[in-house]
Amino acid sequence: MYVSFTPSPSLWIWGFDADALLSFSFHCHQKFVASFCRLKSSVSFLTRPDRPNLAYHKLKGRNPGVIFLPGLNSNMNGQKATALEDFCNSLGHAFIRFDYTGCGSSDGKFEECTIGKWRKDVLSILDELTDGPQILVGSSLGGWLMLHAAIARPDKVAALVGVAVAADHLVTSFKKLPIEAQKEIEEKGEWKFPTKHNEEGYYSLTYDFIREAENHCVLNSPIPITCPIRLIHGMKDDVVPWQISMQVADRVLSKDVDVILRKVGQHRMSEKEDTKLLVNTVDDLIDKLATLA
Repeated sequence: MYVSFTPSPSLWIWGFDADALLSFSFHCHQKFVASFCRLKSSVSFLTRPDRPNLAYHKLKGRNPGVIFLPGLNSNMNGQKATALEDFCNSLGHAFIRFDYTGCGSSDGKFEECTIGKWRKDVLSILDELTDGPQILVGSSLGGWLMLHAAIARPDKVAALVGVAVAADHLVTSFKKLPIEAQKEIEEKGEWKFPTKHNEEGYYSLTYDFIREAENHCVLNSPIPITCPIRLIHGMKDDVVPWQISMQVADRVLSKDVDVILRKVGQHRMSEKEDTKLLVNTVDDLIDKLATLA
């Protein structure tokens, strides 16, 4: 296992704030709108007779393909997903980004979802929309789900890239609550999981969601994954501790594991240099898999 520390100064955020919007030229605004319309109009749906339909966007290309798995209550139109799509498009590699059941443009209700259902979503994407080896890129909760996909489809998952991997994190966070708080959540049937990433300041999770999630914890025993794994985590992540990536690296059976810690990295890894690091990491894995083929 190789651990790399990559400190860097604060850089501008790859996104928009009030000041940035004021300084936008009309030309840049047009490009933004065009990009948004492209994302919105290019959505396809994977129809499943026994489960809700999944919204996705797919680029055809050569293997290994790349699949992006978003975080909790996120969607496929985030910065990391679209940056990877542009990168794969430039190289001619296949790429898929998608929304879990109950999230983004996919069918279903978020409050009825579970880790197990989202795991099946990932496997549906793998089984129905891809051929040949795939590199899974999982962000936060998506990092937890990518581990399950690699366990379930070892012949198809050729490599993993985790960004702030949140393996077992929801269950671990719940169990750290005082017993009285846990009992209150059980009685009310709802846990308002704190977050800075929406207006409410919390995600509403059912007690049944937490109990079901316990069935999918992976850090209590060796994780039977042997493919190359790269784990990127910000040391300033105040949502998912970077130590979780270290635990994943320790538990997986693979010997080809690198942990890359960004000294000033936040949970969303949204700085320009963070995105560059992610793209370069995927690029290196594509080259590595080509030499092993």
